[in-house]
Amino acid sequence: MRYAYGVTSALLLGGAALSLVTGLPAGAQVAQNDAQQMQQVVPRAGAPTSFADLTAQLQPAVVNISTRQRVRVQQQDGNPFAGTPFADLFGGGQGGAPQTREAQSLGSGFLISADGYVVTNNHVIAADGQSEVESITVKLTDGTEFPAKLVGRDAASDLAVLKITGTKPFPFVKFGDSRNVRVGDWVIAIGQPFGLGGTVTAGIISAVYRATGSGSAYDRYLQTDAAINRGNSGGPMFDMRGNVIGINNAIFSPTGGSVGIGFAIPAETAAPIVEKLKAGKAIERGYLGVRIQPLGEDLADSVGIPHNRGEFIQAVEPGGAAAKAGIQGGDVVVKVDGKEVTPDQTLSFIVANTPPGKRIPIELIRNGQRLTVQADVARRPSEDELAQAQSFDQQPGQDGDQFNRPPKKQGEGLVEQALGFSAIPLNPSIIRQLGAAEGTQGVVITAVDSSSDAGQKGLQRGDIVLTANYTPVTTVAQLETIVRAAKAQNRNAVLLRVQRRGQPAIYMPVRLR
Repeated sequence: MRYAYGVTSALLLGGAALSLVTGLPAGAQVAQNDAQQMQQVVPRAGAPTSFADLTAQLQPAVVNISTRQRVRVQQQDGNPFAGTPFADLFGGGQGGAPQTREAQSLGSGFLISADGYVVTNNHVIAADGQSEVESITVKLTDGTEFPAKLVGRDAASDLAVLKITGTKPFPFVKFGDSRNVRVGDWVIAIGQPFGLGGTVTAGIISAVYRATGSGSAYDRYLQTDAAINRGNSGGPMFDMRGNVIGINNAIFSPTGGSVGIGFAIPAETAAPIVEKLKAGKAIERGYLGVRIQPLGEDLADSVGIPHNRGEFIQAVEPGGAAAKAGIQGGDVVVKVDGKEVTPDQTLSFIVANTPPGKRIPIELIRNGQRLTVQADVARRPSEDELAQAQSFDQQPGQDGDQFNRPPKKQGEGLVEQALGFSAIPLNPSIIRQLGAAEGTQGVVITAVDSSSDAGQKGLQRGDIVLTANYTPVTTVAQLETIVRAAKAQNRNAVLLRVQRRGQPAIYMPVRLR
């Protein structure tokens, strides 16, 4: 089990609560949270005096899910938080040498139809996404157990659909509209934390459309302070009308337990995917083929645009949809298909939810100029295909390069004073010593002040500065001219394009001193 000092993938293995049919003729199949059924149990507006009636109506539809599976423990692709501070909460496999072992998981889910369809998280029934499921058991609130069939699962959204069969209709609940949720609204979560029976917690919506930084195509969650713990994954989050507005999925925690920061997949995201999984349809997502970076303060200052708007293109996949549209590394994408790119509505989210094949306008800023290109959205490759094609994310290597450098001027020059490093022009001899491509043009860093922003961001001796604020630089004087221009425009940073041996060139904002 991994407990991260960060967001813990609340493999909140907790079953979704489905409303039981009460006071209806035998055989009637009505959702537990049907509007007519909820009229007598919905609390009044304001702080409710009790959640008891609401819970009694919904809890019979919450289920416990347990599995037996054969796990390849070294793989982590199925968990959308793998490699991030979001870690498994149900005791999934640890990293290490490749091996296969038997494992169990315990979580939650909820019925969405009278004929036995159950929704849960993918990681509830597939530890780390790399397991062979041997058996799945669904237990209802009354203790009745049913063997379940896996209908479909989707690792990218972390959703799965199961099917159980019974002799009579099952209690079930329906999805609500999470788009109407507001910060401060009351919610209740029902699940099976720590392997206990049905457990209910209450709280409020702390934030809507919260991005956790996982970088996934669905990094857009409802945040709540309702207690969510290990075993709650897959369980439902209800509003005060009994609608399922979210599926409990992850928590932020330094200990592995609830600290009042939980996350749920919004119903507006989950419901369409669940319907496709039920129907056996493939989940297709849009794809541009770019490596992106959030537009932090330094990047925004270096390109001279407002904070918290747009995302920065670090690199473009050759031959991909973005490259064909004319998008380039260094561009800042500010609007996609008429939708503003913001921290709450990321470029990844917008594109992933755009049908492949659709032609969309993309508004971007390039070297201070605003322009619009047209892109034909491609189909997003599978998670395995993406992992194999990650040519952009090489880890920085150790700089063992040596080159003859003339005596540098200590503490002299505008570049040293403003950027925190000294540099000299490239020449054929230095290019060979650095292993750079023949004909590379730029200036090479000879020393870096570790206390400067350049030093803190990892610039080092031997790095080649190719451009500054999108302008090629071949001499230190040219770099100084660009620094002066940035200062005159009241910019607080300069955007450098830097080449390191064996690595693709990247853009890096360096704050001026």
